[in-house]
Amino acid sequence: MASIQTSILPKGYTRPDPSKASIAGPSTRRLLPVGPAFISHLRLTLKHQHSFEAHDAHAEKQRQKLEEFQNSFANGDDDLGVGEEPETEELLALDPKEWKKHDYYAVLGLSHLRYKATPDQIKIARKHHPDKKVTTTAPQSTSSLLAGVNLNTNDDAFFKCIAKAHEVLTNSEKRRQYDSVDHELMEFQEEDPNPNSFSKSKKELSDHEFFETFTPVFEREARFSKKTPVPTLGDIHASKEHVEGFYDFWYNFDSWRSFEWLDKEINEGSDNRDDKRYTEKKNKSERARRKKEDIARLRLLVDLTLSLDPRIKRIKQQEKEAREAKKAAKSAPPSGAATPLKSKAQEEEEKKKQEEVENAAKSDAKKAKAAAANAAKKARRAARAAEEGSVA
Repeated sequence: MASIQTSILPKGYTRPDPSKASIAGPSTRRLLPVGPAFISHLRLTLKHQHSFEAHDAHAEKQRQKLEEFQNSFANGDDDLGVGEEPETEELLALDPKEWKKHDYYAVLGLSHLRYKATPDQIKIARKHHPDKKVTTTAPQSTSSLLAGVNLNTNDDAFFKCIAKAHEVLTNSEKRRQYDSVDHELMEFQEEDPNPNSFSKSKKELSDHEFFETFTPVFEREARFSKKTPVPTLGDIHASKEHVEGFYDFWYNFDSWRSFEWLDKEINEGSDNRDDKRYTEKKNKSERARRKKEDIARLRLLVDLTLSLDPRIKRIKQQEKEAREAKKAAKSAPPSGAATPLKSKAQEEEEKKKQEEVENAAKSDAKKAKAAAANAAKKARRAARAAEEGSVA
């Protein structure tokens, strides 16, 4: 039998005083059925009638689906450029009831494509499907009886978000409404160039800064054009015809952008027709207001671009030179011989001399007229004197 070794108490050791605390009496507490174990119990009860055999069969089916999915990529199947995007905690915690506030492209893993995603890419974007997540991202139970049970309590909620994203983005009309107020688009528009920022600082952009600032803005806005193709801003070497065509197109821009997605929802279960009519009237008024503000915003943006465009100054200079050349051509001799252009001082000097000559001629003519009048007057006097002498 093994002996127990104990240390010898020191000589100065004194036994502590006994505690005067008393043990509290029993109390009643209400236990709430929550937590991963309870969720797993509910799933086993509701989905598999508390049958572990049925659950094991379901887990095996999920495993086979996941294996087929992984093999499809291993065999080189084309995913149409959809790729893989990480799932953030905020994304997995989305509330299905707040479906109008969701970023549907992020839910489907299409943040890098967004409005450019094709219908086929939207259909293939199913990497978030619960069938693919059960044995990968979801935590598993450590109990041997609950082995393979998914303890991710938000799977069902996130699946509803995925279903809603598919419903909206696969419907052309709903997708147009959603793309009109896309989260990323609204964020970019808040950072668009503002006329006030340029007027206050009197900032002048270089050619590179101008095109770097405004080119992506018009590329984003071009998606809403009813007319195609949409002219681009171009570069510093763009021709006069291209620049004039660009501004003519954007000053007459015809947009299909709408704002139905921001409509206020009619209360479900409400039987009051007046409330429904009021809500519909209010929504219609808000859509018209937002549309008007969007048109004014775009017009202001085009005005700002035109005022800062370095090509406009170049075009005006070219037009001025063309007018001067045309004027010079008209003043050239009929023979066609080229004559050097006179300076402004020379033209003024010649004009002054010509005026002096004209004034001198006018003065001489005036003097000659006065002399002729005097001579005529003298002749009349002489004639009268002769008549009077003959009579006498």
